[in-house]
Amino acid sequence: MNVLNVVVFGIVEGLTEFLPISSTAHLIIASKVLNVAQTDFVKLFEVFIQSGAILAVVTLYYSYIRKNPQMLNTLAVSFIPTAVIGFFLYNIIKTVFFNSLPLIIVALFSFGLIFLIMEWCVKKKKIILQKSLSNIPLAVAFVIGLTQSIAVVPGVSRAGIVMVTMMILGYKRDESAQYSFLLAVPTILAASAYDLYKMRSVIESSQNNWIALTVGF
Repeated sequence: MNVLNVVVFGIVEGLTEFLPISSTAHLIIASKVLNVAQTDFVKLFEVFIQSGAILAVVTLYYSYIRKNPQMLNTLAVSFIPTAVIGFFLYNIIKTVFFNSLPLIIVALFSFGLIFLIMEWCVKKKKIILQKSLSNIPLAVAFVIGLTQSIAVVPGVSRAGIVMVTMMILGYKRDESAQYSFLLAVPTILAASAYDLYKMRSVIESSQNNWIALTVGF
């Protein structure tokens, strides 16, 4: 993977991370377009560079968390099911999901359709969005975490699935988006850290790998 590839991936990540369109899927598609093989390091890179974007979320919402420390408990409950499922399905995610372009494309289009249906339901007032983040029961937080785990499939937007779940449950659109951003912090940082641990031998094999991760980050 050369410098141009790293720069392009960084741009794609920056443009897609905060939109409910699966940044991971777009990174994988970009690698196909650029003819970059899905090696272990490239798969690590596609997850790790998302951490850079997530640091922006930490900066943006730091004061909010300080004022609402109880939100940490809620986020922890949402994070746990995703972490457990991601841990046990790690090999399948890397060897099957990341390598299946048809699966990724189907997931992208299917999730886009789900979003259109959701918008129709809201417009027709079949779903009323009135709940706020101040009253998320822990059981609901757990359900949100379970549905977020579907996003281990590239093409299913992590932020999008969280927003859809919360909107189905009646939470306001803007607050659903806010919670999805907050939940991204532990989810993506943990995924990146675990990937770094699992792929440490790959990273250490070449100084260029460290340079690529740093530039992409």
